Amino acid sequence: MAEKTLKPGTELLTRVRRAFLTYGYSDLTMVDLAEACGFTRRALYHYFRNKEDAFKASTWHENTMLIRAGLEAGGRVRQAGGSALDIITEVMDVRYGYTRRVLAKSPHIIDLTAEVLKRCRDQMVEAAAHFQSLLEKLLRELEGDGLLCLSPEFTHAMAAQTLSDGGRAVTQDLSAVPDDMLTTHYRAMCRAVLYGCATLPATLPESSVRSSRASL
Repeated sequence: MAEKTLKPGTELLTRVRRAFLTYGYSDLTMVDLAEACGFTRRALYHYFRNKEDAFKASTWHENTMLIRAGLEAGGRVRQAGGSALDIITEVMDVRYGYTRRVLAKSPHIIDLTAEVLKRCRDQMVEAAAHFQSLLEKLLRELEGDGLLCLSPEFTHAMAAQTLSDGGRAVTQDLSAVPDDMLTTHYRAMCRAVLYGCATLPATLPESSVRSSRASL
């Protein structure tokens, strides 16, 4: 076995990701992976120690790429004069929607999702924290441009956290949402977080007050 000595580039990591989507994790061997990438097994070991190393590297690369792509897409909407809702929806749709659309086409979606949670949890947490910090920065910029005004009880960090949680929830929704409806789902989530989907009554109905007292 050759010793890992080389850093994989974007093209190789893309091929690795495609191989896992095609064959799944459990049944894919390093021989299969090397063939799918156009390498010999010995040559592939110069880039990855084993299959898990290749899987983690490709997952990290995809997350990094999608965070950057999402923010760049939002930036283009911003330059075109889009609203805060338009901008953040675009960010979410690219950051999270791309993965959902790609995984939905793989027959190994359950296998791959389980392996990500099992083997890549630390890097997923790190990627989530990084994305939330960038989203917080974006919210501050949008407010500075007069496109958004947060309520006094919310900080930019809290809003970024809630939007990120919502983006992950839409992506992991188990219902059969068609690809062309995903954008609508992300937009509805962003709208609910940014502008709310309900208002609290000025005073609670008397029946609710009695019920609350009875529960004490």
